[in-house]
Amino acid sequence: MESLNILEQLERGLIVSCQALKDEPLYGPEVMAKMAKAAEVGGAVGIRANGADDIKAIKKLITLPIIGLVKKMYEESDIYITPTLNEVDELINAGVGIIAIDGTTRKRPNGQSIEELIDHIHNNGIGIMADISTYEEGIRAAALGVDCVSTTLSGYTSYSPSLKGPDFNLVERLSKRLSIPVFAEGRYNSPEEARKALQIGAHSVVVGSAITRPQEITKKYTNLLKKEGQPHDGQTSKSDREYKRVD
Repeated sequence: MESLNILEQLERGLIVSCQALKDEPLYGPEVMAKMAKAAEVGGAVGIRANGADDIKAIKKLITLPIIGLVKKMYEESDIYITPTLNEVDELINAGVGIIAIDGTTRKRPNGQSIEELIDHIHNNGIGIMADISTYEEGIRAAALGVDCVSTTLSGYTSYSPSLKGPDFNLVERLSKRLSIPVFAEGRYNSPEEARKALQIGAHSVVVGSAITRPQEITKKYTNLLKKEGQPHDGQTSKSDREYKRVD
């Protein structure tokens, strides 16, 4: 099965999530394709990408495996990562090797079940990554027959731990329990955190915003500098002193 070969290619490497939504400065297939190319040049072993247009553009520039997903909201569900068979077919037609789906226990839109999506994807010879938020969801997804799980949604469901950094505990527990690969994803902001994930058992690590969202990277700098510019211990900042002199 092709997905098994892809999983071998991804092992102990970095997967870069190249995604931009409509309200972000880098939105658009051409930009995402160049972002993916930059990740390939930097040594990434795979790309995670959103939507058929971006995926097709990326495939023209790189040879790395692509984990595809489609983000779409439906009114009757909180699930937005490849929620229905419609999004699955979009990804099949785009030619991805692995499809990422929401693997949580939440209600799916259109009355569809996760089992329906799994059967349809496997019947088309494509691998499945289940994005989960808890240990129990990871165990369930593996039992349903997915090819790998990712901790993508830990902290992004109402019932999972709200953490500032990665959910290392979830990665370690699932890695020890499951026979399928466990991907570490979600709030990985440094090479050291990615290395730790591999050390505790992750198959590989997926990093997105810390690499591919310059507006978020910039905010970390500017927010810290703004704090540094605030008065300390009753002292006024340089801008305050200059303002007073003008008066």
